[in-house]
Amino acid sequence: MWFVPLRMGVGNAVRRRIAGHYGRSVPRLPVAGSAEAFDALDEGALRPGADALLRDLGVDPAGAERFASGSLPVYACGELVLKLFPQVYRSEFPVESAVLRSVHGRLPIATPRVVAAGERDGWGYVLMSRMPGVPLTGVWNRIPPGDRDRLADDLGTAVAQLHALPLPELDGWWPADWDEFVAGQRAGCVARQRSRGLDGAWLERIPEALDVDLSDRRRVLLHTEIMRDHLLVSPGPDGRWRFSGLIDFEPAMRGAPEYEFVGVGCFVAEGDGRFLGRFLRAYGHPADDGFPRRMMAWSLLHYFSNLPAWMKRLPAGSSFDELAARWFGVA
Repeated sequence: MWFVPLRMGVGNAVRRRIAGHYGRSVPRLPVAGSAEAFDALDEGALRPGADALLRDLGVDPAGAERFASGSLPVYACGELVLKLFPQVYRSEFPVESAVLRSVHGRLPIATPRVVAAGERDGWGYVLMSRMPGVPLTGVWNRIPPGDRDRLADDLGTAVAQLHALPLPELDGWWPADWDEFVAGQRAGCVARQRSRGLDGAWLERIPEALDVDLSDRRRVLLHTEIMRDHLLVSPGPDGRWRFSGLIDFEPAMRGAPEYEFVGVGCFVAEGDGRFLGRFLRAYGHPADDGFPRRMMAWSLLHYFSNLPAWMKRLPAGSSFDELAARWFGVA
């Protein structure tokens, strides 16, 4: 069901009636029209408006609890989850809503079901079903090698099916032109990595690292942030770990399939060539000799690329070729 937001006119009239009946106005979500304003918000400013929204959606806010992690406010409400999108990130709301509706029930890894979606006080919101399990990042070291192998196979199969789905119809979906996006990322790559603190010696090598053929005319539905934090797992009756959910689709894009593998390599496998190799074979994309270099280039061009941060947590190297081999080599 699509819930119509309270806007000027009818919304104000409703608020006045409620205020007259209860002697107070309905709490509003705060204004967060810039990243700085959003970062400055505390829970005391946000929670009254979130609670009012939950009540209007028929959800008791008493037990709502905000997740500690995540870049956007997300509340667990029993079997449901409320995700909020402030004005500054308002464009991400229709993407998450539309993509979740497109993929639900069509992948071998479960995804949230949209219960309600709309706008409130300039914010977007999605009320969705809560996925069972725990993030893979918290239990990775407890998962035995055999279970990791099966998870790699299952993830490869699921991502292949994701990429085979029809693209959802979505007005204003960014980027409108993938080739222009990639060209822009190339042009700004050195400056972008410099702003994130990459050493000058590495900056000088970027043009050579990007001198690879990334042409691929296929355009598929990309999650873009497949990582351990966004993959939920739980042990089955036999004690073996299985995927129970894939979440966070707000940065979804349309683009070349290999772009997706940056997240899998850097934030799931994290240099584990056995895991990455099994993932790719299950996907149906066995790595050729040029795969590591292409993936290194995609890592530099990725919208969320932060080489200095990644180099602190992934296997080290003294050149981009070494990084490519250690981050994206397969076994």
